[in-house]
Amino acid sequence: MPDTGAGGRRHPFLLPMAVSGALAVLAGLGTWQLDRLQWKRGLIAERRAAMSAPSADLRDAADARGLPEFRHVRVRGTFRHESELLVGPRTRNGAGGWHAVTPLRLETGGWVLVDRGFVPEDRKRPATRPDGQVRGAVAIDGLLRRPAPAGAFVPANDPVRGAWFRIDPPAMGQALGLGGTAPFWVAAGPAPNPGGLPIGGGDAAMPRNEHLQYAITWYALAAVLLAIAMILRRQQRRGRAGPARRR
Repeated sequence: MPDTGAGGRRHPFLLPMAVSGALAVLAGLGTWQLDRLQWKRGLIAERRAAMSAPSADLRDAADARGLPEFRHVRVRGTFRHESELLVGPRTRNGAGGWHAVTPLRLETGGWVLVDRGFVPEDRKRPATRPDGQVRGAVAIDGLLRRPAPAGAFVPANDPVRGAWFRIDPPAMGQALGLGGTAPFWVAAGPAPNPGGLPIGGGDAAMPRNEHLQYAITWYALAAVLLAIAMILRRQQRRGRAGPARRR
C-alpha cells in the first residue's frame, strides 16, 4: 500500500507549491501597497500645493475652469435655504449626522452648491437651527470640490426619495429644478455660522497615508511564512534521516 502518512511522500511538492503561491500573493500585496504609497504621496503633494495657493474669486462658474480641486475660492450670492439637501449619513467626532448642502444663487446668475458643513442628527431639520439660515447677500470662503466616481461602498443616490449619499451637482441641480448649476461645489471653510450650525471646514484634512505600514505588514507575513516553511522542511529532512540511520 502506498505511503500517504505525515511525510507526504505521495505529493512531495504540494506543500512547497502552496507555500510558494502564498509567498507570491503576500509579496505582491506588499508591492501593491508600495505603489499605492507613491500615489498617495503625489496626491497629498498636489492637494497641499492647491491649498497653499491664493484664494480665487469666482464670480461665475466659468471662473473655475482650470482651477485644481481643493483650491481656496470665494463665491458671492444668496442662499436658497428652502432647497437645502442633506447628504450622508456622516460622522464628526464620533457623532452621527449629515452635511447640509445649499444652493447659492450667484450675483452674476447661475447656481453653485455649497456644502455648508456638518449638522448632528437631532438638528437635521432646518427649523431646529433657524439662526444658521442666513438671509441676504453672503460671501462664502471654502474649497473647490469636484465630483468623484461613485465608490463601490457608497450607495447610489436616489433623487426620487431625496436620498443623497454623495454630492452630485448636476443631479442635485436637476432634482431641485435649478438651471445653470455649476459642475463643482464649494466646501465651506471653518468660519462659524450664526447659531453654530452647520459646522464647516471638514474638507480641509489631508487624506490618511498608511500604505507603508500596510506594505511592511504584508512583507512581514511573507517572511514569517517563509521561516515556518523552512523549519518544517528541516524537520521533515531530519525525520527521513532518522529511519535511514536505523536501517
